[in-house]
Amino acid sequence: MPLLGVNIDHVATLRQARRGIYPDPVQAALVCEKAGADSIVAHLREDRRHIQDKDVVRLRQELSIRFNLEMSIAPGVVDLACRVKPLQATLVPERRQELTTEGGLDVAAGFRRLKAACARLKDKGIELSLFIAPDKVQIDKTVELGVGVIELHTGCYALAGTAAARTRELRKIAAMTAYARSLGLVVNAGHGLDYHNTLPVARIPGMHELNIGHSIMAQAVFTGLERAVKEMRALAREQA
Repeated sequence: MPLLGVNIDHVATLRQARRGIYPDPVQAALVCEKAGADSIVAHLREDRRHIQDKDVVRLRQELSIRFNLEMSIAPGVVDLACRVKPLQATLVPERRQELTTEGGLDVAAGFRRLKAACARLKDKGIELSLFIAPDKVQIDKTVELGVGVIELHTGCYALAGTAAARTRELRKIAAMTAYARSLGLVVNAGHGLDYHNTLPVARIPGMHELNIGHSIMAQAVFTGLERAVKEMRALAREQA
């Protein structure tokens, strides 16, 4: 049964809309921890549009569960991660103009730069994960890079316009999960997962953790954050 990582970025998005001090994403993270989240995910973007440096420091200090820092390999972001030393860092692609992360890392194209960043982070004892498309080439390059954890991008599955397209994307995720597991990788998944489409992904054999943020925070508007996390956690762990 997959673990549940809860992304708290959008709590910080709401705070930054007024450049104020609330809602506090660290307080939200502690509520998620109490509700049964297995890890907390936060993306420190280079433009600091939501999560701020001080949030990263406090999350590392105050959480009892695993803190997974999503990050690009921009030098300043890598510098901060090396100082704070989150238990896990997930490397993701990043473009200033995107609303949210739009796809997986191209590990093959960015191999040299990724290798240098990974070496610095590994030297600090940080467990690394790469956010990639469910693609054999990207998985092979991840293994070549010496990273033992991947997070498969589920956006194409989540945004599929027809049942047939959704089934195709789900099969691709399942096949690449099996392939990555055969190479010894830990497999996580995330992006666009919600209360309607998570269960099929959760049931993929070998799926280790699902990282979900936007849909949980949206549901929390109506039910409260603790209940929203508990409902998603139960859904992720529901078996056929």
